[in-house]
Amino acid sequence: MTDPWSRRAFLSTAGGGALWLGVPRARAGGEPAADTYETMRTVWRGLYLGAGFPSTAEPFRSRLAELGEQAEGWRAAMSPAPRTLWPDLGFATDPEKMMQSYYRLRTMAEAYVRPGTAHTGEAAMRTALLTGLDHLYTDVYHAGQLPYGNWYCWQIGAPQALLDLCVLLQTDLPTARLADYCAAVDHFVPDSVVASYSGTSTGANRVDLCRVLALRGVVGADAAKISLARDALAPVFPYVSSGDGLYRDGSFVQHTWVPYTGTYGAVLLGGLGMLFALLRKTPWEVTDPNAQIVFDAVERAWAPFLFNGLVMDAVSGRAVSRGVPELDARRVQQDDHTRGHAVLAGILLLAEGASSAERARWRGLVKGWMARDYYSPPMDDQTLQLSALARLAEVRADTGVAGLPEPVGHRLFASMDRATHRRPGWAAALSMASKRIAHYETGNGENLRGWHTGSGMLAWWGAGYGNGQYSDAFWPTVDPYRLPGTTVSRLVLADGAGGDWGASRPDAVWVGGTTDGEFASVGQHLRGLGSTMTARKSWFFLADTIVCLGAGIRSTDGVPVESVIDNRNLGAAGTHALTVGGTVQPAALGWSASFPSPGWAHLAGFGGYVMSGPAAFKVLREARTGRWSDINRAGTTTALTRRYLSIWYDHGTDPVAAGYVHQMLPGATAAQTAARAASVSWLRVLANTEAAQGVSVESLGFTGVNFWQAGTVGVLEASAACSVTVRERPDGTALLSVADPARALAALTVVWNRPVAAVVSRPPSVVTAEPGTRLRLAFGNLTGAAGAGQEVVVRLG
Repeated sequence: MTDPWSRRAFLSTAGGGALWLGVPRARAGGEPAADTYETMRTVWRGLYLGAGFPSTAEPFRSRLAELGEQAEGWRAAMSPAPRTLWPDLGFATDPEKMMQSYYRLRTMAEAYVRPGTAHTGEAAMRTALLTGLDHLYTDVYHAGQLPYGNWYCWQIGAPQALLDLCVLLQTDLPTARLADYCAAVDHFVPDSVVASYSGTSTGANRVDLCRVLALRGVVGADAAKISLARDALAPVFPYVSSGDGLYRDGSFVQHTWVPYTGTYGAVLLGGLGMLFALLRKTPWEVTDPNAQIVFDAVERAWAPFLFNGLVMDAVSGRAVSRGVPELDARRVQQDDHTRGHAVLAGILLLAEGASSAERARWRGLVKGWMARDYYSPPMDDQTLQLSALARLAEVRADTGVAGLPEPVGHRLFASMDRATHRRPGWAAALSMASKRIAHYETGNGENLRGWHTGSGMLAWWGAGYGNGQYSDAFWPTVDPYRLPGTTVSRLVLADGAGGDWGASRPDAVWVGGTTDGEFASVGQHLRGLGSTMTARKSWFFLADTIVCLGAGIRSTDGVPVESVIDNRNLGAAGTHALTVGGTVQPAALGWSASFPSPGWAHLAGFGGYVMSGPAAFKVLREARTGRWSDINRAGTTTALTRRYLSIWYDHGTDPVAAGYVHQMLPGATAAQTAARAASVSWLRVLANTEAAQGVSVESLGFTGVNFWQAGTVGVLEASAACSVTVRERPDGTALLSVADPARALAALTVVWNRPVAAVVSRPPSVVTAEPGTRLRLAFGNLTGAAGAGQEVVVRLG
């Protein structure tokens, strides 16, 4: 019996070879060969549709049948009238609905050209498609029409769908109509949109615009348009030091102030993969050496935020509020897993233009992520296009690819105020905010209550548990003032408070830290959104725990201030047992209690918490009800209820100098948590004040201090505000990582009062390094280091 998932069945654009081999080269003189454009249309058709997958095997058979049913429903409901093609999508004032109309037509076109939909080549579907395209052209999307509302609909959303339709229906569209549609695209997307790398023409948006220009050139046989699209990609590749794009530390920012690896980054990834594939082996092939930066970013920028198939919400901006859109007739759930699956498919597409070594490794990464996504298997993802599903299926079936495990290590993304920590069995992500990065993003009526995301939200997942923690209606049902890890004033905020598109940036600069690649010291000078609340927060990421410190917490808002230890989503009916200090607590909804510190708590199925004081901690079980429409105006109005277990410190109204110390132990048992609480010597808190926060763990050889000002903490001295992480190694060496998170120091001296025999290596930023009975390091100007750690390796005395 033949294997329906064999590699041979998937040799298509997804598999890299078949469609590209026949692309003709340029004629002598530089003009493209006569059939170049037709071949490129064939390539694009294959990229968009996928090819070679077994249409009679699951999940493709069911998906094709669903596609046919959806297309038939829309065909039957189509009712052209002034400023509307469907009664529920009137676009007189809302271009989003015009764009959605093109999306529906594109779906209908898929059903028309794909086998297995029951509408393949159907005359009635063809007539409806031509009628719909003519109506939208005549009524709204034509040369001379003045755009209104959201620019994206006119320059990216609608033209991308229209040009896809032109490719899918090429043989069914009259030549004159194709010319009309090209003229419409030229009107709304003139060459000038890529004349300057600024505004809405940067990062992922620039890639989307280049996709429009390139396909417009293919559809209209316009070499100049394709050349322009290729050349306009050039500013996307190099590293940036501010604004939109990829940074050297792996950060990806869009909308100037928003970490966006998970959504806009995914668009950039997939868009570049499509364009590289379209232009490969044509006169317009991308040969810019800076394109390698994008390939390098797969593991530097995207992989650190992927875990068990999901992409962490910390880098998905306002997209976290897109649970179930009201316009989605199928009511398909969108969440961190579906966003992650799109990134996986994008990586596979980009892999076809990468080196053989990169391609092999990325396929192994994707296969590992797929295999571990037990919560939301990628092959069941209803949001994925069939072409993406085919790419994932091909890798899953390839017995020559071994799934790679999750990495262990810490990554600090100083340029977007984010950090990820990966340990055997669990992972965590930290979200912060500064003058450089917004508290959160709202816009277009989305993410209306994400206010405190950047106030130190600490999200975490276990390898075999908690993978639906933020997927299962978390954002519409969680208390937005109690996001896990945050310190927050309970001052009531209006929906969208702080302003659209990342305007909510605090006046704080010391945000960041240091890492040796495995452990880390991270700190945040926190200024509350819309409140007077300020605090100093530090996190020390270690082997089995995250040590959390808070100091100098103060406010004059006239309302309580809280620091949230954790807030776990227990699902619709979760009754996970809570043990505090050895006693199992009530599981009744509405139960709450206060416990003295020091103390410990354990939540069955998740992990443990050790509170070291000085503040008492509170616990609450509650059921919370919300709707996606509460946080996203385009969301569904269906009521959703989830149970939560919240643990927090209540610092009281208008605290003056409140603080906290606790450890979070993901995956720990109750016995392990109790043992850590009893081991008072395991962790030494060296300082927890507004001047400095630091800890040491002798058994790990770890010392970490965040100096908020010049001073001495334990064996470390600093002449100015900075972050220092020290790791002593079993081989008699030690690594010191020193950073200037505020990016303000022209000079810095750090002293480690520990005998050092010799300096093994040091970066150019170290002006002098003096070993001996103590180590004295003098750094030069650190303002250009972008908050990155300066690593010095020494041999101990």
